[in-house]
Amino acid sequence: MTKVLVVEDERSFAMLLQRCLEQEDISVELAADLNEGLAKAQDGDFEVVLTDLYLGGASALDLIARLRIARPHLPVIIMTAKHTTETAITATQQGAYDYFPKPDAFDFDLREGRSWPWVLELASMIETAAASHRLTAKVRLPEDTTFIYPKLEGDRMVGKSRSMQQVFKAIGRVAESDLTVLVRGETGTGKELAARALYSHSARASQPFVVVNSAAIPENLLESELFGHEKGAFTDAQARRIGRFEQANQGTIFLDEIGDMSFSVQQKLLRVLQEKTIERVGGKETIHVDVRVIAATHRNLELAVRENEFRSDLYYRLNVTTITLPPLRERPEDIPDLVRYFLAKHGAAFGSAEPLITEEAMHLLEQHPWPGNVRQLRNVVRKALLLARGFAIGPEVIQEAFAQMITPPPPVDQSFPEYVSHLLTRAQKGELENVLEAVSDMANRELYAQAINRAAGDQSQAARWLGVSRPTVLEKLKRFGLHPSQK
Repeated sequence: MTKVLVVEDERSFAMLLQRCLEQEDISVELAADLNEGLAKAQDGDFEVVLTDLYLGGASALDLIARLRIARPHLPVIIMTAKHTTETAITATQQGAYDYFPKPDAFDFDLREGRSWPWVLELASMIETAAASHRLTAKVRLPEDTTFIYPKLEGDRMVGKSRSMQQVFKAIGRVAESDLTVLVRGETGTGKELAARALYSHSARASQPFVVVNSAAIPENLLESELFGHEKGAFTDAQARRIGRFEQANQGTIFLDEIGDMSFSVQQKLLRVLQEKTIERVGGKETIHVDVRVIAATHRNLELAVRENEFRSDLYYRLNVTTITLPPLRERPEDIPDLVRYFLAKHGAAFGSAEPLITEEAMHLLEQHPWPGNVRQLRNVVRKALLLARGFAIGPEVIQEAFAQMITPPPPVDQSFPEYVSHLLTRAQKGELENVLEAVSDMANRELYAQAINRAAGDQSQAARWLGVSRPTVLEKLKRFGLHPSQK
């Protein structure tokens, strides 16, 4: 039988609630105030605490804060008559397992042994919380997790698989040299992390590390972004601007998605690699730069060279030293370590200092195909932490996390502002993350669909209209499921 501690300062309601729950086979012990409730919760073997939000002059949020130190995995359900959205959000943020509004009227008939819907709903919530508590008591986090490159701050590369060990060895061999390195791999495999590992273990580690995502910068602005410009070089050039290569002088520059660069920018990049010099847009001064270049791409550069979409001389310059990151589906043995790493990294932010996960939930993660690779796995773990609310992550939480990671398109009769409002409402309820990404994807899909349609399938024309490269258009068409020759 589930054992519950009810902390309620209104004795008549507390006793009535006790009788109702005991009819649902729930054992109830009462406490009249915060101090009594805290003492009993710390010493007793309760599986759930049910407490009124307002306890005389005290708040149940204080009880939650103190219990999270004494018994961090004990579920606390907040109950109050003042059931506002703000109260629910605050209670959840403070670590409450769940929130239950008191009924406006006490609808039950104890003489007939019959509870009304609100009692059944509360009993069900209590049993769910108790099941989570029992699960948490059985699960323990393994202590053999290995994190690679411990000197890196922030995100780290994690993996014990043979393929990842080869990656680490390759990084170790070339990190201290000034060789240009090309990092290859699918989107989400961790190409920037590999670049940061190269930088962190190089002789330039104390100097700047500058990141440029070539695909995220319109083609007509990328040259100025990389090499800078002089005042008056073009209409909006109100002052001289120092480019990323000058900013990275003596340090390292990471050029992500280099396969999306236009031919003109590729030519200037080739000059930097060959001569170590740049010229600002609109300038005549030749500027020497001492920069180590690390480039990355998810594209097949060999095919791009054959199709005349990437310069062969630049390809040969970049392809001297290559590190290829394997997709996550080819190293499933790394998934448990990655999951534990993300749990440890993000747990505190989601209300759990020591997040736990069941074997069944881990098995689901290991069996997933992971088209979005490590980045997708990280996002699913973060979503699972949010859904689990500080308690053990079971298979149902992982299934719900998978479901919620898919953001449906707006209904045909819903305007764009209404769709944005809908997504933000879901985010406010904790049902969705990355609203900006969802809206951006929707807008991008519509842009590329209309552009390729108006261009009658001419990708080069669509690219010019959108201010991006043709490879970017092709990549977006594939990503959003749009046919490259769409009419």
